[in-house]
Amino acid sequence: MKKLLTALTSLFLALSFGVLAEPVDINTADAQTLALNIKGVGDRKAAEIVSYREKYGPFKSIEELKNIRGIGSKLIEKNRANLLIVNNEAAVSD
Repeated sequence: MKKLLTALTSLFLALSFGVLAEPVDINTADAQTLALNIKGVGDRKAAEIVSYREKYGPFKSIEELKNIRGIGSKLIEKNRANLLIVNNEAAVSD
């Protein structure tokens, strides 16, 4: 019974974290929001995303995240449903 309860608790927590992740605009989100909503990105990597955006301007595509060391295709694909660029026209015009 204890094993079943532990398994159900783990399943519940896994599902909860999956539900808590929200789509995030990589051009406007702060580092804390990025870290909370992008699986596989912690505080340090989220800060690098913000630094890159400040240095080079808004992201023009989700794939541009690959320019940040440690972010590759697998991480992007794992998070694609939660990554947004809401106002791409502003990003292109800058």
